[in-house]
Formats: sequence, C-alpha cells, structure tokens
Amino acid sequence: MTIKEIQDEIIDEFSLFDDWMQRYEYIIDLGKSLPLIEEEAKTDENLIKGCQSKVWLQGQQAGDKIVFTADSDAILTKGIIAILIRAFSNQKAADILDADMDFIDAIGLKEHLSPTRANGLVSMIKNIKMYALAFNTKN
Repeated sequence: MTIKEIQDEIIDEFSLFDDWMQRYEYIIDLGKSLPLIEEEAKTDENLIKGCQSKVWLQGQQAGDKIVFTADSDAILTKGIIAILIRAFSNQKAADILDADMDFIDAIGLKEHLSPTRANGLVSMIKNIKMYALAFNTKN
C-alpha cells in the first residue's frame, strides 16, 4: 500500500468513532500492536527530543525501504507513534519525504492533544522525516 492509501485507511477507521474517548481508546489499542524497538536500541541517540514522555524511534534500511520500530513509556504516546509507524514504515525514503501529513488533521489528532503532546507529535514526524532524509541521501 502507498502512504496515501494507509493514511486514508486510518482516516476511515477514526471516522467510525463518535467521540474522542473512543478514539483515545483506539489509539491506546494501536499502541499495543506497535512493533517494539529492541531494548538495546533504547539509547539517547534514538530518544525523540521534544516529547513529554520518552519515545524511542529507530529506522533501518531494508532494501529500498525504511522499517521503523519504536516504544514509549506512555501508553497514549505509544499509540500515536504506532499510527505514524503504520503510515511510514516499509516505505521508500523519497515517498516519506514527499508524504503529506494532512491525515493527522483529518483525524483531529493534533487538536485533541495537550500542547506538550502536540509538540511531541511534531517531533516524532520530524524524526521520521530525518531518517528518510538520511537514507535518501545515502542512496
């Protein structure tokens, strides 16, 4: 699937819920299915700066694609990074760099997060794009 197709699928899933309590529960459930980062990869180098809670993100090249793994010490944050990984893992670096982030506004995520969590979301996206930039430059 393309990034856009995955993003559209995420938007459709979020539209099934009537209120934000149900959406928060869904985000928490998504966090439980997150492909977890190896314990030894939970380093300062992989720690995302700007997040209220601890979030580790690692990207590794697999052929011409980037595979992301992550973890967080906060259950809601784990769900947020799970959404981003679902959209951007197993994608080509150039496609990640070109990807639109409108789906985040479309599901209403940013407006329903505390300011510090919203800043963390921006930092997560920035780190994903940085990995893509680094791998894109290498190729």
